[in-house]
Amino acid sequence: MAESATPGNAFARTRPSFLPRQLSDAELALFVSAGQRRELIPREMIFRKGELGRAMFVIESGTIQLEFGDGMPDKLIGAREFFGELALFIGNHARVANAVAAETCVLRVIEHAAFESLLQTEAALLAQFMRRSFSYLVASEQQLIQSLKRRNEDLMVTLDSLRHTQTQLSTAERLVRTDELTGLCNRRGLYHYLDELGLRRAAGMRLGLLLIDIDRFKQINDHYGHLTGDLALRAVAAEVQQAAAACDLPCRLGGDEFALLVLVRDANELRDRAMQIAEGVRALRFRAPAEGLQVSVSIGGSLCHETAEWSAWYSDSDCALYLVKGEGGDNCRVIA
Repeated sequence: MAESATPGNAFARTRPSFLPRQLSDAELALFVSAGQRRELIPREMIFRKGELGRAMFVIESGTIQLEFGDGMPDKLIGAREFFGELALFIGNHARVANAVAAETCVLRVIEHAAFESLLQTEAALLAQFMRRSFSYLVASEQQLIQSLKRRNEDLMVTLDSLRHTQTQLSTAERLVRTDELTGLCNRRGLYHYLDELGLRRAAGMRLGLLLIDIDRFKQINDHYGHLTGDLALRAVAAEVQQAAAACDLPCRLGGDEFALLVLVRDANELRDRAMQIAEGVRALRFRAPAEGLQVSVSIGGSLCHETAEWSAWYSDSDCALYLVKGEGGDNCRVIA
């Protein structure tokens, strides 16, 4: 997602060529050539939640705010990013958020007919674009499912209890391993995961550990109050969850410290996961009385040596995290 304006930020020097929702140079040029130009003034509505759409939008300049409602934080997306693509993929898709211009913007509107024409002439490039888009959409749907589960916690606890009556793990044991505020695993859940880690190993994959700290969290509590601090913790937890695959473990270690144990191919993939989390947190926007709150995180990571234990893995990632914090935070560093 687009980051807030932070000139000279060290994070920009370590990001990949483009992020999951950012277009490559070739993709951007293709959509600019095929799309209709539309200029927007601040607070101009692009579409409303629930409307049926048949067009995708590419941001040429400016920033768009997506307002999801239902207690979910808004998100800002910026230049080179796209939204509304499901309307092209499946047709007449109901929009899941309000889309509003956060400032003066220039968009390229890609209608269904134009997209179909591009499929005939630029199939290879669009196949790459659609594959990345679907991966991001699946991850977003998983995050939404988790949010709905937390909002219906009482019902889910009852259903889980019925489903797992024949398993070794009872509902009480599951709750003991879960952080009550965020829904992520707690330290007990982490240690249980580590005990069974050998069963989850896959050929050609490495175990990696990311440690995530919220920058200046005490100031958030002091300035906005603990209820807003809890809201920030849940929002960051959702971004950590979204970066996790089914075989990974996102957890809250305590306070404002989170961890993500992942199976990756190499350090570059681990670094991409870290950047995804940092960018997602940067794009969070909150409603009153915390509308001025901007949250960032510091992330340290490392590939875990198979012969070492948790304490050594934690120490390596914590050293990387310490370097990030020493440079002012709002960044990530991964060591092999």
